[in-house]
Amino acid sequence: MNKLILYICWLSIALITLFSQASTVDKEVNHLITFIAHSDATFIRNGNNHTSTEAAEHLAMKYKKGKRYAKTADDFINNLATKSAWSGKAYTVILKDGTQLTANVWLTAELRKVRNTEKPQ
Repeated sequence: MNKLILYICWLSIALITLFSQASTVDKEVNHLITFIAHSDATFIRNGNNHTSTEAAEHLAMKYKKGKRYAKTADDFINNLATKSAWSGKAYTVILKDGTQLTANVWLTAELRKVRNTEKPQ
């Protein structure tokens, strides 16, 4: 009986941890997609310019279809949000002030910022 109770407790903790991680990943990824949408930056994907809204919509679609490649928000950045799955070319971002950088550098900086400013629960 004690083993059964221990197993049920372990299973409950594992499920709570799994759901907590999933909600954290979704929260962070959704933040990044919203950040992109409101950035007013130009995204260059496979040589074509896209608005921030178009880029956010594209990345939301990639996340929806490719969640298995994004177990963390860092995975989302590295595996889905910063390069073309079709060509392998890195996405480039041109900010409003003219600064040009890779989407990887830009999104990683935003994720670090969010993680450092979030209040403990």
